[in-house]
Amino acid sequence: MRRTLRAGICIGVALTLSAGAYAVVDGSGDPTAVTSDEGKWTDKDGNPTFKIASDGTVDWYTFAGFTRYNSECLRCHGPDGVGSTYAPALIDSMKHLSYSEFYAIVAGGKKDVSSSQELVMPASGENRNVMCYIDSIYTYLRARGDDAVGRGRPQQHAPKPASFTKAEDECMG
Repeated sequence: MRRTLRAGICIGVALTLSAGAYAVVDGSGDPTAVTSDEGKWTDKDGNPTFKIASDGTVDWYTFAGFTRYNSECLRCHGPDGVGSTYAPALIDSMKHLSYSEFYAIVAGGKKDVSSSQELVMPASGENRNVMCYIDSIYTYLRARGDDAVGRGRPQQHAPKPASFTKAEDECMG
């Protein structure tokens, strides 16, 4: 099972990277939501994005990203993606990271070493609590980076789509 999961993640990273090379050239690109597949919004290039209603209601994926970010990413990257003393502010990183770059870093990790510091992002490619929700985490951080969502828990969110529950059940096992 573990080997199958690892192989699936590696294939997913490869496919995402190859598709992303053509889809987004300039960072995360225009976040405007263009299409929805049962509440999962994408931009004109097919990348996950957020949809905020005029009354402030966020789509389910953005809300789910907030909850997963807070359970898995907050301890290093700080509340609401604002960074910490040892991990960068993801709301700044999201202004130049494409979806494929974000996915590759989260799945495979990253190491930046200079004469003054050593920053290490551990690989989360086998962590289902991250990888099963990678699109949601990206969507939330993209919304934060675009200043579309403020700090703290979104006050209102769209209902959880049945397709989200199905994908969650299939991924988590």
